[in-house]
Amino acid sequence: MARFSHPDVFLDLVGEDLGVSDWVLIDQTMIDAFADATNDHQWVHVDTERSSRELPTRSTIAHGFLVLSLLAPLSYEIFDVDNVAHELNYGLNKVRFTAMVPAGSLVRLRQALTNAEKRDDGGVYLDLLATMELQGSERPAAVIENLRLIYPG
Repeated sequence: MARFSHPDVFLDLVGEDLGVSDWVLIDQTMIDAFADATNDHQWVHVDTERSSRELPTRSTIAHGFLVLSLLAPLSYEIFDVDNVAHELNYGLNKVRFTAMVPAGSLVRLRQALTNAEKRDDGGVYLDLLATMELQGSERPAAVIENLRLIYPG
């Protein structure tokens, strides 16, 4: 994990790769729990028998929003910032789910800083290119433009 001394440090890191998280297993138990939490029980996610017959993956696949929900916890594995009063998820500009994630897959997050700006309110705005890599796949599971605000403390 990278550790930065202050939010202002990011102003000089635009264009840099900030790092990569550990691999996380997305298994059927996680997929089923997400289906229950979101009430999204589409057969491609929860019907293992039908999926094994009808999907090209020959297994169920993770919800795109399950993959997206891993963005926050995995990003905390990549870097931490000292001297922070608070940090906010500012949103997403663009999300693309570029590959199916079969049950039993490993994913990890890679983040690069594409923009950083000092705001009038003292915060630092970060625009991060977040790539959810899918082990064994040439295509990532998702590509996300993630926006964060970090306020010095």
